[in-house]
Amino acid sequence: MAIEKILKDDASEEKGEMARMASFVGAIAISDLVKTTLGPKGMDKILQSTGRGREVTVTNDGATILKSLPIDNPAAKVLIDISKVQDDEVGDGTTSVVVLAGELLREAEKLVAAKIHPMTIISGYRMAAECARNALLQRVVDNKGNAEKFKSDLMKIAMTTLSSKILSQDKEHFAQLAVDAVMRLKGSTNLEAIQIIKKPGGSLKDSFLDEGFILDKKIGLGQPKRIENAKILVANTAMDTDKVKIYGARVRVDSMSKVAEIEGAEKEKMREKVQKIIAHGINCFVNRQLIYNFPEELFADAGILAIEHADFDGIERLALVTGGEIASTFDNPESVKLGHCKLIEEIMIGEDKLIHFSGVAMGQACTIVLRGASHHVLDEAERSLHDALCVLSQTVNDTRVLLGGGWPEMVMAKEVDELARKTPGKKSHAIEAFSRALLAIPTIIADNAGLDSADLVAQLRAEHHKEGCNAGIDVISGSVGNMADLGISESFKVKQAVLLSATEAAEMILRVDEIITCAPRKREDRM
Repeated sequence: MAIEKILKDDASEEKGEMARMASFVGAIAISDLVKTTLGPKGMDKILQSTGRGREVTVTNDGATILKSLPIDNPAAKVLIDISKVQDDEVGDGTTSVVVLAGELLREAEKLVAAKIHPMTIISGYRMAAECARNALLQRVVDNKGNAEKFKSDLMKIAMTTLSSKILSQDKEHFAQLAVDAVMRLKGSTNLEAIQIIKKPGGSLKDSFLDEGFILDKKIGLGQPKRIENAKILVANTAMDTDKVKIYGARVRVDSMSKVAEIEGAEKEKMREKVQKIIAHGINCFVNRQLIYNFPEELFADAGILAIEHADFDGIERLALVTGGEIASTFDNPESVKLGHCKLIEEIMIGEDKLIHFSGVAMGQACTIVLRGASHHVLDEAERSLHDALCVLSQTVNDTRVLLGGGWPEMVMAKEVDELARKTPGKKSHAIEAFSRALLAIPTIIADNAGLDSADLVAQLRAEHHKEGCNAGIDVISGSVGNMADLGISESFKVKQAVLLSATEAAEMILRVDEIITCAPRKREDRM
């Protein structure tokens, strides 16, 4: 007699070995996909959507690549998740975290094949991760007390972060921009205050940082082009009721003059509204919606600068930066918070006119204007800069710094290896495997630069057996170099996040022993 099936017809399950194979294969494939983007000589990917408009994205930001992939494999999804979390949490290291998790699984696969139980591997990995973290903690440099040194640390970190991105050609320039922007934040990690405006034209070198706030709008006709000591009312309200809108309303009139009366009444209403707004004692009115000719004329007569249709992102930021709030009713002026700034003027960037607010209430605010050849270049530049800003703002809070260039991985691998020698039992195999996975990162950095990775990593290991060694891979000269002299630094927080997230993700995928795919629920036929 056949055993009854538990699952429905179109659901499938994979057990034990099969399930584990499927999840390993998926995760390793994802890791291989982004692995080529790692390091200063990493390659970019072109992502093309098949939807309308066939948008093209050119990027080497791990999280961006993975976010855009349509993926069915559950284990691969776990890796995509950790890269997203890494992106939200510390902003950089999105590729490293996926690659490390992939390498851990690749090693685990060999161990499982050698009949070591997944739970043994997991507990070994945990010990190893703890040990690796401690190894880093002993080697961190913290220049919190010394402002000069700390600033140079920030510069180094910014340059290291940018060197694997599109901005690597002008990395000094952009590192300086990023550091200046983050230093203005005075320790807050609120990147809202740093606005990035992209304007095609010029080259990346023409990008600059501007203190204050730039709104991507033109100043209306007949308006004052320059206002000092501005009081700004930021609003989200309809300023287009001075016309009778013919669609919804049905108005019966018996002569044309009646229509004129209605129009007149509408105009009066509008005039009252404008009067109310002017009564706030402002000299700049920024509205998220359209402002029609009539109210604009009234504002111009009162010498008030009216800016219409400011995009949403811009207006929320403008309110935040000038210390105002977005208002939508104007009956009681005392409850409305106005924004303030010293000067509003119109500036030209490339072909476009923009409005520049300087001397804003929130001293931290600044705007970075990116210039570049095309939209694709600008988008990628923005992503790269965003990574650098995230890492820097995290580093300002947690000032611990490490050397970069595969140095942290070598340090961790060495300690983990020693732990493996001391650990009895099968766990030691797992710990050793962890150290091999760590070594994969410098190996991949070297491979991507077209160097002989086996030789370089062997040299590095030999170097690292000396005490207090600063050796890492110098991809520019293609040899082992001193990271301290080359000024290649990374943030401890990013490294720690990479290590812990990758270990946890690998552990999660290792625990899987069954994959059940269920059929979609069918619609019942309604009679």
